[in-house]
Amino acid sequence: MNFHVIQNSEILVATATTLKRLFDKCVSHENLIKQIHAQSITCGLFAQSHQSFACKLLNVYAKLNKPFDAHKVFDQIPQTDIVSWTCLLSLHLQLQQPTKAFSLFTRLVVSTSLKPDSHSIVAALSACARTQDLLNGKTVHAMAYKFLSRPEPIVGNALIDMYSRTERINLARCVFDSMPVKDVASWTSLLNGFVISGAIESAWKLFEEMSHRNAISWTIMIVGCVRAKEPVGALELFKRMRKEGDDSPTTITIVAVLSGCADIGALDFGKLIHGYVNKVAGFAVDIGVNNALIDMYAKSGNLDLATKIFRGMIKKDAFTWTSIILGLALHGRGTNALEFFDEMLESGVTANEITYLSVLSACSHAGLVNEGKELFNRLKNDSSCSTKIEHYGCMVDLLGRAGHIDEAARLIHQMPMKPDAVIWRSLLTACVANRNLELAEMAAEKALELEPHDDGVYVLLWNLYSSGNMLEDASRTVKMMRDQRIKKKPGCSWVEINGILHEFVAEASKQHVYDGIYWVLDTILKQSNLDFFTVTAEM
Repeated sequence: MNFHVIQNSEILVATATTLKRLFDKCVSHENLIKQIHAQSITCGLFAQSHQSFACKLLNVYAKLNKPFDAHKVFDQIPQTDIVSWTCLLSLHLQLQQPTKAFSLFTRLVVSTSLKPDSHSIVAALSACARTQDLLNGKTVHAMAYKFLSRPEPIVGNALIDMYSRTERINLARCVFDSMPVKDVASWTSLLNGFVISGAIESAWKLFEEMSHRNAISWTIMIVGCVRAKEPVGALELFKRMRKEGDDSPTTITIVAVLSGCADIGALDFGKLIHGYVNKVAGFAVDIGVNNALIDMYAKSGNLDLATKIFRGMIKKDAFTWTSIILGLALHGRGTNALEFFDEMLESGVTANEITYLSVLSACSHAGLVNEGKELFNRLKNDSSCSTKIEHYGCMVDLLGRAGHIDEAARLIHQMPMKPDAVIWRSLLTACVANRNLELAEMAAEKALELEPHDDGVYVLLWNLYSSGNMLEDASRTVKMMRDQRIKKKPGCSWVEINGILHEFVAEASKQHVYDGIYWVLDTILKQSNLDFFTVTAEM
């Protein structure tokens, strides 16, 4: 009898191994997976609690986006262990259902006698991070101390991520400092936390302290520079990554670098990245990379090449269409943008809020008032999109540019949400252009209530008063800026020479800029003055 039990057990193990191998070969075929599932029930695999097979089946259903079937598998296991629970937790995280994942973790702790392990704790912390649930995140942190005698680095990394995403970067730093063992993921988690919180200087310091960097850490820092409006730093980092880094750039890295090129018009550098994209397998067909290329070329003024890339893409998503529409909008080609928008809808791609914003912007730059109004009404009636404050801001800009100041003011008062400083500043700009003093002063007052230290509002008011020969009011505006210690932000521009970017800031000292450039500029200035005096003498 014992021999038969052993024999049957060996047969079940062999069957489980065979069926698991079949999973790997037909993971994307739902009908075949269900047949394997049925065969496993017939063979009695679940009755014998083959946990590894059950978890494998759980993960397969997760990849197939079948949470109901996965729960059926879970419910068929006679005695679920911590591995089974963790598989189900991970499933809901993969399906972007963090609330359900944490609810399941709560059920594990409250309704069973099982003790959470490192992997289930990490899953719970990930759920809290995604929902920015600081209170429950702290509770799970306490559980880590209670249930784990020696937490693995992955727990510390998850804690750093949770505190970073819940805007407690100081606590994330405390966790990092207290970790006895730190791996590259620990450093990268804190680096990402600094980037998320906008502490770019702290991120730079930590980045330079890292003894080892991988593709993720390089990418996080590059993305951080782009977000912090430091595109030159992002491009320099990419050069360092190619020179010092052992890992190759990812698609996210390439998208971030192209975004930096687009921000400052570094077309030559962007072309080099384009060449790199064409050489590396997989990059040239990636939708995100192509969208970034379209955006970069469009913002750099090369609409023909942007359109060529767009037409060459086999698969396009809403962001692809939005990128080309936004590029056309920036260059005042509103009619073409509307044509692309209609083509997008005909292709079956659903417009999102950003697409509508791009088309409205195109109408604004091209002065297409009626078309803009029609689009805005279509947006308000589109059940798949919600009308946001940015759309109202775009309409205010459209009406203001067209000189319909009173209509723009009425739209602001009819908004379902409170206008922000951007909208009031947009109205102010239109009022200054149309010399509408009364509305301009009202818009300026509203804007300064929201952003008291906005130098742009004072400058616009000063321009209005000066152009109307209202010198006393202009002087009062300057005095208000001086009393509040508000200074006009200097203008900034970039020049790309032989692949090297040089930044110019108005009122900056010469030490901050390459000396050779200033030498060339001084020579041009002297030469132009010499030519002027020569022509004058000849006259």
